[in-house]
Amino acid sequence: MTSPIAQRLDHGAIGNGRVLALVRPDSAVDWLCLPQWDSPSVFGSLLDQERGGTWRIDGPHGPQRGDLAYARNTNVLVGTFHDGDAAWEVVDFAPRIPHGLDVHAPYELVRLVRPLRGAPRIRVHFDPRPDYGRAPVSLLPHDGGIDVLGGPQRLRLFTNAPVPFVLAGQPFVLQDPVWMVLSLGERDRPPDLAGVQRQLEQTLAGWRAWVRSCALPPFRQQHVLRSALCLKLHAHLDTGAIIAATTTSLPEAMGTQRTWDYRYCWLRDAAFVVESLRRLSHLAEGEAFLRFLRDVAESGPLQPVYGLDGRRELHEQFLPHLAGYRGNGHVRIGNAAWHQQQNDLMGELLLSLESLLSDPRLVHDEGPAVMPLIERLVREAIAAAPTPDTGIWEYRTMLKNHTFSRAMCWAAIERGARLARRFGRSDLADTWSAIAARERDEVLNRGYSQSLGFFTQALDGQNPDASNLLLPSIGLLDARDVRFTNTLRAYEERLVERGFMLRYKNADDFGETTSAFTICSFWWAEALALSGRLDDAVAVFDRMVAHCNPLGLFSEDVEPTTGELLGNFPQAYTHVGLINAATTIGNLLAARDGVVRAWA
Repeated sequence: MTSPIAQRLDHGAIGNGRVLALVRPDSAVDWLCLPQWDSPSVFGSLLDQERGGTWRIDGPHGPQRGDLAYARNTNVLVGTFHDGDAAWEVVDFAPRIPHGLDVHAPYELVRLVRPLRGAPRIRVHFDPRPDYGRAPVSLLPHDGGIDVLGGPQRLRLFTNAPVPFVLAGQPFVLQDPVWMVLSLGERDRPPDLAGVQRQLEQTLAGWRAWVRSCALPPFRQQHVLRSALCLKLHAHLDTGAIIAATTTSLPEAMGTQRTWDYRYCWLRDAAFVVESLRRLSHLAEGEAFLRFLRDVAESGPLQPVYGLDGRRELHEQFLPHLAGYRGNGHVRIGNAAWHQQQNDLMGELLLSLESLLSDPRLVHDEGPAVMPLIERLVREAIAAAPTPDTGIWEYRTMLKNHTFSRAMCWAAIERGARLARRFGRSDLADTWSAIAARERDEVLNRGYSQSLGFFTQALDGQNPDASNLLLPSIGLLDARDVRFTNTLRAYEERLVERGFMLRYKNADDFGETTSAFTICSFWWAEALALSGRLDDAVAVFDRMVAHCNPLGLFSEDVEPTTGELLGNFPQAYTHVGLINAATTIGNLLAARDGVVRAWA
């Protein structure tokens, strides 16, 4: 049965570092891929309401919308539902249980349904459709639950609900708590109510312990906390890879082929995530990502994106049997960016490495051991700097010498020189510093157009590009430099639509772009703050956070005319932009207002 509730990106995300799922306000598990985040979906109604598969807890008359919220300071979702005088709640989580200095995170998704008032009647709609809905499925009862037969993985639902009623989709009275545990593979022992409740308590405690170690900026702290929790969901526990988003094929604009698979680890995005979490005093994610980076670097030439298991080849293919998000079609798995030339890559990686290796809170006995990787990244940046590339926006056919890419090559060489000096390689440091100075001059002389009055998308170019808003944050020039303040004003005139900063306005491989890439507006807010326009920065920031979904989550894009969230969801990059902008604005507001003392 198709839910009559209109699809919007008002889902919540739950996970534990191995499992990652989306839950809709009508309690539907709308998206879950197993065993990996880039594996075929088990529940995929997000991309096809009829064929994708879902798992809902309905009222007696069918699906109904509830009030969905996160348990405070956690990634545990609680939905509250009403039917006449009866009420119940659905608690959804993936167990993440502290275990010494580690966590226990099984491949399980847990749903606990508890009566709140009256005698609720519920029905369980359990409809897994493995392999993106392509695998024939049989649901067979077993002692204590249901076996899911079909598809590439063995799945088992354990439950104390009446199994015949679940299989028939028939309503039953919720007299006592009902638990359901979807498990991948074998389990040591069947779960029970006491065990499920204990898992919930430990998972709540574990998330809250993680949150307590956040060093928050003095500005919009609740938004920063939710963004940090969202980023943590996208960091893989086993490999250290950090994926760009939970989903694939949610379109940047409806009615278009701008549908991409973001369930992979872009080294660029991951480096930004690592730095934003480091600014909040979370360092373990950066250490784990450094291990992932060294692992993939040993496997061959660096590329922009990898599978979370280090897989290199991510060939694209369409799944025409799926209707797509809200019938948009063009469901795509894989991502052709894996074989693109993106010259900014070395810059983000060395910016991240320099931050991690220079952080006094981390003990790095392996400093000299990473020097070969640093040398390799700098050599590749020097070679790549004068060559055209696909750029940060991953144009598929339009290669240029992008200003941002060239600036990031400078950053790679300059940060490489700092690290070389730190590790006693003054010879390399002197050579690289001289090259970095020439590269900086090249970017400033050819990336800034005196006639147009702004930094252009490509060297000697004509078009504005929001990625250049990051130039002060990487240290290329001061944000109060007249060239940058001119750029800010020009971009506000040329790239802002209905209060949203667009990436660019020139046509790309698919024509003209209409949606606003959300992180660009957070870049704008941070750039305004750095340039001294703090009140404007606060206004832009607050306007943007008003467009998050009811749970505080962002997708990749916003449709400027409607404010609708579009693009893959939740988008880690967007939450990075929020955290960085909030941190910069908060610190500068505190300094401006003299709030720099304890107890102030």
